[in-house]
Amino acid sequence: MQQGVEQLVEQVAQKLGRGLSLEDLDGLLLAYSSNQSHADRVRVNFLLSKKVPADVSAWQLSHGIATAVRPVVIPANPGLGMLGRVCVPLLVRGFRVGYLWVQHDSAEESPTAVLTQLPSVNHELETLSGLLLESNTAESEFRRGREREFLAACAGEAGAIGAVSGWKEVQGRGPWQLVTVLDADGWAGGPDSLASTLIHRSTALQSTVGVDAALFSAGTETHSVVLFRESTGRASHAQVLVHYQLELAKRSGRSVDRIILGISEGFDRARGLPEAYRQSRMAAQAAAVDPRLGELVDCRSTGVYQLLATAGGGAGAWLDSGSVYFQILADHDRNNELIPVLELLYDNDGAVQDVADTLHLHRSSIYNRLARIRQLLGVDPLKGMPRLELSAALKMRRWAGRPRI
Repeated sequence: MQQGVEQLVEQVAQKLGRGLSLEDLDGLLLAYSSNQSHADRVRVNFLLSKKVPADVSAWQLSHGIATAVRPVVIPANPGLGMLGRVCVPLLVRGFRVGYLWVQHDSAEESPTAVLTQLPSVNHELETLSGLLLESNTAESEFRRGREREFLAACAGEAGAIGAVSGWKEVQGRGPWQLVTVLDADGWAGGPDSLASTLIHRSTALQSTVGVDAALFSAGTETHSVVLFRESTGRASHAQVLVHYQLELAKRSGRSVDRIILGISEGFDRARGLPEAYRQSRMAAQAAAVDPRLGELVDCRSTGVYQLLATAGGGAGAWLDSGSVYFQILADHDRNNELIPVLELLYDNDGAVQDVADTLHLHRSSIYNRLARIRQLLGVDPLKGMPRLELSAALKMRRWAGRPRI
């Protein structure tokens, strides 16, 4: 594969009559052309060190290359010893795989000539992108087949469970935990389901490289699934979370604000995969609708959401809790002043000061709103059956808005 990449870069360089360099998403040199009449200091140092320096990377990123889908003009920077360049983002079905850099000649001040030439090498650039996809995502039929088998085992297919139990990553390495990795804001993906799946597959693979506790990963259109060795600590999980957020942003070309890891209970036999997958998926869904749960979420810490998840129901389930008290409250809370106070009081064990601090209100305002709720309902919402009913109804409303993954 590497020989093919280098040959293509050389071929494109000859067609354009310019010096080229190819780098991956982390700024590592993958290939470069031999013909270069005028190499600036940045290019020379890059070819020697194989890595883009931090100051040069900052200059390039400041011009939007991380989100661009078309060639980007990078002006010269004399302070860095850098001539002007054109950055060509290499993408496959919206998936970002690398950057090709075309340097201006020393006498050129305008990028027009470079931009005019680029359409003549579109075919080569598409081929180059495909080769990079093969290399940095393990996008092979073997890998795809194993991921399909793993996901089938998670879905409960007996044959797949039997096959996965014999994998070297699994056999004799339990007990395990299953983790669902979810982008809380972008889980729905884009209009191209294949591209969304590819992004999650590759992001999961790259974010688990070097993490010994992560044994295998697979991606779907909406989320990723990772098999971990069971542990009481969460350092490895936190490492994957951070890497996943960075890798997903690089590959999707958009900001990623909140990644959630839903973590199952431990299990010691492969036939426990389906239940562990259900638990981890439920934990991720609960954290998506209830940020109070955090980003590293054990299924046992999700409280009443465990009950709501096992109660079943379709897409519209739980939109109506059937609670008379909750409906009265919702009908009279047109400014959304009462329900948030009540839910925070339940979540904070009735600690009025904590609720006041969270909402940036005075304690007296909290007491006043609580008095209005008592008056509306004719019962004390902090006691007995009314509390149980209203607390469950509040969580049902959240659960109704969960990601469908």
